[in-house]
Order: sequence, then structure tokens, then C-alpha cells
Amino acid sequence: MESQKVHIRHVMLWEFKQGNSAKATAEKICSVYGEGLITDLAVRNWFIKFRSGDTTLKDEPRAGRLSDFDDNLLKAILEQNPRQSTRGIAERLNTSQSTVNRHLEKLGKVSKLGVWVPHNLSERNKEDRMSIATSLLSRVKIEPFLNRIVTGDEKWVTYDNIVRKRQWLDKDQPPLPDPKANLHGKKILLCVWWDCKGIIHHELLKSNLTITADRYVQQLQRVQKKLHVKRPALVNRKNVILLHDNARPHTARVTQKKILELGWSVLPHLPYSPDLAPTDYHLFCSLQNFLNGKTVNSEEQVRQAVENFFQYKSTTFYKKGIDKLPGRWEKVIDNSGEYIIN
Repeated sequence: MESQKVHIRHVMLWEFKQGNSAKATAEKICSVYGEGLITDLAVRNWFIKFRSGDTTLKDEPRAGRLSDFDDNLLKAILEQNPRQSTRGIAERLNTSQSTVNRHLEKLGKVSKLGVWVPHNLSERNKEDRMSIATSLLSRVKIEPFLNRIVTGDEKWVTYDNIVRKRQWLDKDQPPLPDPKANLHGKKILLCVWWDCKGIIHHELLKSNLTITADRYVQQLQRVQKKLHVKRPALVNRKNVILLHDNARPHTARVTQKKILELGWSVLPHLPYSPDLAPTDYHLFCSLQNFLNGKTVNSEEQVRQAVENFFQYKSTTFYKKGIDKLPGRWEKVIDNSGEYIIN
């Protein structure tokens, strides 16, 4: 029986090297050696293994009870596409999920979520990120200013929130990037400003509205009014340090004029650096985790979901997000300007 299995695998390897398809190979084997001897799927799995460069034909020796499970085939399947569920792998290998899980653990594979990256950083981008990080790190050591930061940004909240697929990878292997959710469906723009004590001001724009420089200036004026109520000491001493990204409405001349009028200063922040913006790496990341898997049907439901999220978070959550900044500046320097992968 074992010799016949190896012979059939020799035939499959030959057919693979001839460039024949898995389906044609299965049909040829069954026509010669007997109907139903092998399936298209089984041949396809062996072809995946051959394509990875592994042309061994015998089963690996295993301690204990004999098994037909092939770890090399499992590795080849994962190398072709790590974004597969254990159920899907089990169906392909005609085995149980528990068996797949056991062998994944044996191979040292762990399940990780993919990560988004906003931009392919150039060498100049990396150098600039290191320079700003070094400057800010030196400044915060001389003059602690984290409790003066007011930070904010905008985020599209979609009605249908997909969940990223997990990937089976080696423990020290970084997750593969995933494409972002489709933003062409129903959505509403959330605008929020906060500091180490909590939310200062937030608003949801009407459906399909976006941010312009004029609209952003009006929002900053509303933030100033909220600061007078919630953070009077900070605003009266003109100690507000605004941390926002370099989107056009944020850097427009009319916006800069408004910030000057309000008596705020602006913390340096480079383009393509959400990993250095607390709203992106902390607040919005947590908000998206809260929304994942949820589907809403109206603006009111979006509003309620956002309100529930903000009310659920304690003051320590917001302080933690701001306090991470020096550590992240250090990481940028240590990583030679590369993105920080959480």
C-alpha cells in the first residue's frame, strides 16, 4: 500500500513537471489505476507542495500513532495563502479542525491579524520621522508637556464593519498587510478632539459631508468653547498644544490663522505618520475594535454607538494614549524611521 502511494506521487510529480493541471492529472491517474483512486483536490494540494520547492514524496516519520497527515503539505498551503481558517484547511486536507490546530501548534504557527500601512515610506520620509521624533523626545525630557496636548482627527464610520481575517504565521513573522474596508458604502464622518483627561468635543457630520478648511476652522472655535468649560486652566493660560495631522484642511492658511488667533501652538507632525498620532494608534484603533462586526442602519444608530463607546472609556484610557507618545518616538528612532507595527 505504501509503495503504491509513493508511486502515485511520482506520477503526480512527473505530471506537475510537465506543466499539466491537477484536474487532468487526477483524471489520468484514475483512468489508469482505477476510478476514485485520487481526487482533484488531493492532486491540487500536492501541486501546491511541489510549487513551494518541496518534492519529497514519502510521509515524514512521526512518533506515536501513525497518521497520514502531512506537515509539509500544511506548510505549503499556508505559504500559498496564510489567510485561511482552520475549518477551510481541514476541508482541503480531509481531516478535522482539531487535527489542523494540533499540527499548526506543532509547526509553531500562531494566529495574527493583518496590519494596515498608510504609505510606502521613502528614505527621506524615514529620516524626517527620526528627526522630528528626536526633537520631541528631547523637548519632553526638558519640559514635560503631554498634559497640555489636545489632539484630534477625523474617521469615516461605516455602517457595515468588516472583521479582518486572521493569518497563521510563525511567532516571529510579522502579519501581512490587509486592504482596508470598502469606504464607498454608507458612512458618516466622525470628528473628535480629546486630551489626557477625556473627550473635549466630538461631532458627526451629516451624511456624505467631509472636512473643508472653513468647516475645520468653525470646529476649532467650538473646541475652544468646550475648553473654556472643561479645561479652563489650560485655555486661560494659553497652554494648549494642538496635535493634528497634515491633512489640507488642517494646514490651510485660514486654519493657521485661526490657531494663531486662539493662542494655541502646534506640535510638529509629519505626513504619513498615524503611528505617531494618539487618535489613530489609540482612540480610533479601540473604536474600530468596538465597531467590528457591527452593522447599523441609520445615522442615529451610528451616533448612539459612538456615544456608547466614549461613555464606556475611563479617564485612564485617554491618559494612557497620550502617555504612549515618548515611547513611540523612541521606537521610531530605534526602527530607523520605519512604521511602528502594534
